[in-house]
Amino acid sequence: MANPKIAIVIGSTRPGRFADKPAAWIKELGDARPDMTFEVVDLRDYPMPLFDEEVSPAWAPSKNEVARKWQDKIAEFDGFIFTAAEYNHGPTAVLKNALDYAAAGWTNKPAAFVGYGGVGGARAVEQLRLIAVELQLVPVKTAVHIMWPVMVEAKEGKSLAEFGFLNDGAKGMFDQLAWLASALKAARDADERQAKAA
Repeated sequence: MANPKIAIVIGSTRPGRFADKPAAWIKELGDARPDMTFEVVDLRDYPMPLFDEEVSPAWAPSKNEVARKWQDKIAEFDGFIFTAAEYNHGPTAVLKNALDYAAAGWTNKPAAFVGYGGVGGARAVEQLRLIAVELQLVPVKTAVHIMWPVMVEAKEGKSLAEFGFLNDGAKGMFDQLAWLASALKAARDADERQAKAA
C-alpha cells in the first residue's frame, strides 16, 4: 500500500498572514518522515464564494467551478493538517467555508491541527474538531499550539524549528495522524473492493 498522502491546508488568506510559517515548518518536518507524503494546499488558490449552493455538496455536485476544483483536490488526499488561525475565539471564515464546500471529500479521513493566536489557537481548534466530526473526519487528539509570544519571535526571524516543545508536539501529532491515515486508508480501500465485487 502506498504511503498516505496528506494535505497541509493553509487556513487563512489574508495579506501578511502568519500561516505560511507553520505550514512550511510542518511540511519540512513531515518530509523527513518515511510513512506519509505531504503537499501544501493554499486556500488562496481556491477563491470560493460564501457557501450559497442550493444543495449540500454531500448530495449533489457544486455549481461553482472553483468549488468543484477544490473538491477534486481534496479527494486526492488520505488525511489533512489544517493551519488554524484564531479570530474572535474561532476559526477563520474562509476555512469553515472550504470545509462546507467539500463535504463529501472528508469522509473517513483523519484531520490534525496546527493552531496559532490567542491561547495557541486552542479555541479555534476545538471548534474545528466539532465541525470535523460532523463532516465524518476523524480528528487526532494531539494538536500543535503556537502562542502569541512565539509568533512574535517567529515574525522577527526565529525559526519555529528552534522551539523544542513545538517539535515535540508536532511529533505526537504526526505519529497519531500516520496511524489513523494508514488504518482508514486500508478500510476505505477494503470498502471500495467490496463495492466493486458486489
